[in-house]
Amino acid sequence: MSANPLTWQRKEPSQSRSRALVQAILTAAARVFVEDGLDGASTNRIAAVAGVSVGSLYQYFPNKHSLARALLVQHLQQAEALRPVELRGDAMLSLRKRIGIAVRWQLDVHAQDPALHEVLTLIAPSVLGMDAIRAFERFHQRTLRFILELYRDELGDRDLDKAAFIVAQTMESLTHGAVLHHPEWMNDSKLADEITDLLVNYLAPQ
Repeated sequence: MSANPLTWQRKEPSQSRSRALVQAILTAAARVFVEDGLDGASTNRIAAVAGVSVGSLYQYFPNKHSLARALLVQHLQQAEALRPVELRGDAMLSLRKRIGIAVRWQLDVHAQDPALHEVLTLIAPSVLGMDAIRAFERFHQRTLRFILELYRDELGDRDLDKAAFIVAQTMESLTHGAVLHHPEWMNDSKLADEITDLLVNYLAPQ
């Protein structure tokens, strides 16, 4: 399933004023999607919350689905911007330290706006398409596969492709579950420590 062309943004803002306008619209869309969901949201309400005319909104976004897509793309860009340099493998770190950094990254990404993240997770398949969702998941798995390769000697004859898949899926499931059920835990270092312990004990049990 691929994304509908109507979910694409009409044009990119080029001036600082137009960029501010688009960001105001996206901020309003985030609020409306959290309050009303995608089905209950309307471009008229989003424009009203943003304090702009619906005509101004339509200059950049043809419909509410294009707004949802823009928010998803922005979320993925923020996730990449938050990616710690330590995950690139330049520094010499213990397995536990590097897995802990990866866990903290995922928690930080999810904690940016827990309510919005929950909404985006629900609407992502229909707006972006499953191919795009799978591509992002595989990117996450490749990141972890690269990390595990650094510790091949320590991990023995473990299948690193399967291990990276299991670690990625477990990390995503636990962080998303925390957003959904215990958003107050997102900035609790103990949660990050517990998830890290779980993953390291799986990878390299003592």
